[in-house]
Amino acid sequence: RHGAVKNEDTFKTSPFHFDLWFYFTLQNWVLDFGRPIAMIILPLEWFPLNKPSAGDYFHMAYNVITPFLLLKLIERSPKTLPRSMVYVSIIMFVMGASIHLVGDSVNHRLIFSGYQHHLSVRENPIIKNLKPETLIDSFELLYYYDEYLGHSMWYIPFFLILFIYFTGCFTPVKEESRMPVAALLLMGPSSLYYWYLVTEGQIFILYIFTFFAMMALVMHQKRKGLVLDSNGLFLFYSFIITLVLIAVWVVWLWNDKILRKKYPGVIYIPEPWAFYTLHMSNLHAAKESL
Repeated sequence: RHGAVKNEDTFKTSPFHFDLWFYFTLQNWVLDFGRPIAMIILPLEWFPLNKPSAGDYFHMAYNVITPFLLLKLIERSPKTLPRSMVYVSIIMFVMGASIHLVGDSVNHRLIFSGYQHHLSVRENPIIKNLKPETLIDSFELLYYYDEYLGHSMWYIPFFLILFIYFTGCFTPVKEESRMPVAALLLMGPSSLYYWYLVTEGQIFILYIFTFFAMMALVMHQKRKGLVLDSNGLFLFYSFIITLVLIAVWVVWLWNDKILRKKYPGVIYIPEPWAFYTLHMSNLHAAKESL
């Protein structure tokens, strides 16, 4: 019986999920991209440094809303997908995003004390003067939980769920392989957010492997006479535009010696907030002094 369901799933079609993709884009921009901005803009008296900031509450909302939207997206797939893998991925996503919430909260609050994101933990002036020096190890541990463990447990399940959903976005009906105007309008903001996610999260390897897996699946299904439906096209083209945006970002900052020092590896992709603390924050300080 289960096999029969799978055979029927192959020929189901799914309309473009404008509501879900719109909610995804809106909450990604407001609750993820907007959380550090809200923390900086809102008066410090409202959110003292020893209390959660406005950005932390944004992050908490993101940690609840995003898993719900991912589950709704999986439910709308025209294909029967591996539920156990989806549920485990959602659990890992929530754990990773929660770990990141704590580490990111402290790291962003350090900005008000002079912490500079374009420098490593030990190179920051406010960290160098800590006594005893073992406290520096504690801040490096915090940075590890924020930037490495938290990001890995957050983004790997996120991209895995998107790819699992993508596997069900194929149809034998070529007329279904077109995007409505609503999809075209959402593609720009969606791609720009993925650019921010990849660059700020430092997850280019994860992103590019996911994209290559999508390309391989598209070519494999094409040989079977299947094409992407409107939702699959939206996701696939968003990833393509994201890759173009990343390339433009890297070329623009290619000769930045300070950022080169912080990102010395073969893959050079600076974080937007490192760029901000290096260039934009100094510019704002100069304007305020006038």
